[in-house]
Amino acid sequence: MVKEHLPEIVDKYNIDFVIANGENASHGKGLLRHHYFELIESGVDVITLGNHYDSKKDLRGYIDRVDRLIRPLNLISSYPGEGSVLFDVNGVSIRVTNLLGSAFMKEEVNNPYYSLLDYLSDSEDAQIHIVDFHAEATGEKICFAYAMDGKVSAVIGTHTHVQTRDYRILENGTAFISDVGMTGLYDGALGFNKDTVVSKLMYGNNVKFDIPTEGKGLISAVVIDIDELTGKTKEIFPIYNVEK
Repeated sequence: MVKEHLPEIVDKYNIDFVIANGENASHGKGLLRHHYFELIESGVDVITLGNHYDSKKDLRGYIDRVDRLIRPLNLISSYPGEGSVLFDVNGVSIRVTNLLGSAFMKEEVNNPYYSLLDYLSDSEDAQIHIVDFHAEATGEKICFAYAMDGKVSAVIGTHTHVQTRDYRILENGTAFISDVGMTGLYDGALGFNKDTVVSKLMYGNNVKFDIPTEGKGLISAVVIDIDELTGKTKEIFPIYNVEK
């Protein structure tokens, strides 16, 4: 879906910079090295991660060798790579930060709000700052966005694989959506073959989630128009395209 449809989206909306969460790109969990390059070659400018950041062990070996991959900033234990990176896009400085939420997540992390504030206090300012907040609870996501309103350009939620309808611009100019949604199999569950997921979650069977090689595809995204002088968002709207 990314290979086939991202170029037309970039062209249609005159996109300058593409961020993709890639933590599920490799067979549902993690990001293998060749899938990282596949996404970059497809037109993605930077890839963020999430709770499955360490699901493919080769990430530790290549994350410091590439320059467009961001792991969660607020990890408790030491891990290679960076959680926030500054990019120059046609003379405009854009910071991208990846954070993990703390509510209903298995991973123990440092408080995302204070982790970001501490990091920003010691970091170079950017004209635009976009945060991928990878979290389970919509309540935590919206509270984080309210707390960061006016401090960052956008708080974009990921993780639940379901696009939410609450996209908006907050009072002080920060764009928000609880979850941007999923790119993958439309007629499935979380991108997997629905029969395998139902078998495990509903019937208690010990089965491995399967990803079909055929099926109707879905691409979910949001487009954000940000004023490069003020760092405030002027417009945000979703994309939800299902193959016919």
